Amino acid sequence: MIGETATYPLEYMRNKLLSIDDLVFLMERLRDPISGCPWDVKQSFNSIVPYTLEEVYEVIDCIENCDFKHLKEELGDLLFQIIFYCNLADEKNLFNLNDVITCVVEKLISRHPHVFPDGKLSSKNLNPKEQLNTEDIKKKWEEIKSNERKKKGQNSILADIPLALPSLMRAQKIQKRAATFGFDWKTNQEIFNKVNEEVSELSEAISKNDIENINEELGDLMFTVVNLCRHLNVDAEVALRGSTKKFERRFNYIERKLDKDGQTLSDTKPELLEMLWCEAKEKLVRNKL
Repeated sequence: MIGETATYPLEYMRNKLLSIDDLVFLMERLRDPISGCPWDVKQSFNSIVPYTLEEVYEVIDCIENCDFKHLKEELGDLLFQIIFYCNLADEKNLFNLNDVITCVVEKLISRHPHVFPDGKLSSKNLNPKEQLNTEDIKKKWEEIKSNERKKKGQNSILADIPLALPSLMRAQKIQKRAATFGFDWKTNQEIFNKVNEEVSELSEAISKNDIENINEELGDLMFTVVNLCRHLNVDAEVALRGSTKKFERRFNYIERKLDKDGQTLSDTKPELLEMLWCEAKEKLVRNKL
């Protein structure tokens, strides 16, 4: 029963296994126009999007830092966002949580015929040795998604890749989708040649101080580097996040060093900054940080 723990004190609930129904009930209470929370009551689909994005990145941050202690909490925050959207939709008679669960279960069953051969959750593959290999599964997955796009009236194979994705991630997904249908580089060397070509074109645009073309050529260069990442089985978003964190650690080292000596970044000569950077790089690499 939804909200059956509502009459119990908080201390009791901390020792009781709660269910998704309790979270749904909590959301309904927060959204109650009379006795709910004023902030939650005034929210809409659009207004909570920034919070959803923030929660996604907090989950990713926990995973990348192997912070599993807090991952549980962050996953709960992300789940709450889903419950929030479902409640908003239910209030407008659009859909509810059960509809969302039904939708994803049906979709995943249809996309895994090698696991659910009869198209039912209870069905099993009785000949697991005859299962498709990874490449066959990927090919079948794309065929199924292609059929889904056609049913939605989406004619382009790129139609369902969200515009709201981070640019690196969206570029990689578009490239991967195109490659699935044979539109791809054959070797890494071809991509290296393209990188050099884009660098040359960017250099020419810079020499002419052609601001519009500089912007375009920089974009082309980054797009090509993302392609190289994909060919090397490297996630471009993860790789850049890693390099940014590495820069941050080294920069923080320089800040601490200068602060210890009573100096500031703005008053430090470039030569000393370069020396401290090399020192930070050497020490942090040695300590695997």
